[in-house]
Amino acid sequence: MKQKIIITAILLIFTIPFWLLLIWQIEGKKELKVAIVDKTVLTRDGTEHRSFSWILTNRKYCKPNRELYSNGDDYFGFFPMKDKKYYVVDFSGYDSTKLEELSNRTDMTYYTDTYGIYYKEWYGENPRGDRSSLIYGGMSESDIAFIKLIKAQHKLVMSEFNTIASPTSGSVRNEFEGMFGVKWTGWTGRYFDNLDTNTNKELPIWLVRDYKDQHSKRWPFTKSGIAFVHESGRVEVLENKTDLTDEVPYIVTNSENQKRFGIPAKEKYPYWFDVTLTSRSNNVVSVYQINSNSRGDSILSSMNIPNPFPSVIEHYDNDYKFYYFCGDYCDNPIQQWFSKFWGITAFKMILPTSRETAERESFFWKFYEPLVSTILDKYYEGLPKK
Repeated sequence: MKQKIIITAILLIFTIPFWLLLIWQIEGKKELKVAIVDKTVLTRDGTEHRSFSWILTNRKYCKPNRELYSNGDDYFGFFPMKDKKYYVVDFSGYDSTKLEELSNRTDMTYYTDTYGIYYKEWYGENPRGDRSSLIYGGMSESDIAFIKLIKAQHKLVMSEFNTIASPTSGSVRNEFEGMFGVKWTGWTGRYFDNLDTNTNKELPIWLVRDYKDQHSKRWPFTKSGIAFVHESGRVEVLENKTDLTDEVPYIVTNSENQKRFGIPAKEKYPYWFDVTLTSRSNNVVSVYQINSNSRGDSILSSMNIPNPFPSVIEHYDNDYKFYYFCGDYCDNPIQQWFSKFWGITAFKMILPTSRETAERESFFWKFYEPLVSTILDKYYEGLPKK
């Protein structure tokens, strides 16, 4: 009897993936008309919007034709092809009538990235990220016109890091900021687990070069730390132990918003972020906390960066529904095939990962997935059903 129980238990464990896939297959689809905008697509895997596509698939949100969203096809922006060819599908050729028609048949929009495509990255000449001329990118006047129409219809607008930073023009940025009560300070930042140029060959060339140009030709860093870059070109670095008591920025959330969105009180954030402020008309869901010592505090103060500062900004009311994620949240190295298993988030602790991507994958499972899934589910519930 004991042996039978053990065998049965083993069989159940090994058939769990089958049952999760089966339940996902038979679960009903939910129509949600989404306009995803991603202008930074170097490869067909759609890195900058794949986390959102993962959630759309996992939650079975579908297009009006009942097909699920394709990560490689269902977005507006830059589309790479073979042999360094490409095409663009965006709103640049839309007149006011066509934009209005599109907004009428769209339930929501998510601007995941408008940083764009640059010459050296596109043609494979830039493994260290040196700056080069722009091929395509930036939020446009047509984008602003489309967003205005979506907002006027009280539909959901989501956007995140680099939506309004370079190469978006100052006039377009100002219009976006005025519409939604946000203000980019001009600062972006990123955590690096190794700032030693002798061992970390992935440090951007321009980052090290610009810092040296501004700091007596010195780059004295050998530990981990956080680099800050201003749109003016100014670069500052906070190094672990020297300027920081904890090397990684944390996203901190109060108890009310933890319950609302199912997100943790504190979560490491190891990637690109921006320093964006907000008006009192918005709600700050979460904040970034830089754990700096007195020396680090003085550097942040010299940059006029408050600590903490917003991480997730929300305006969810009858007049309009808007979220701004102050980081590159949608860019996570998550495996797309996991999305077709019902309840897969319950098994996140045992899913395979790698040392290099562990913290970003952890951020997806613990923070991005529950946050965005909650936003979508709540919004979908409030939509009129046909």
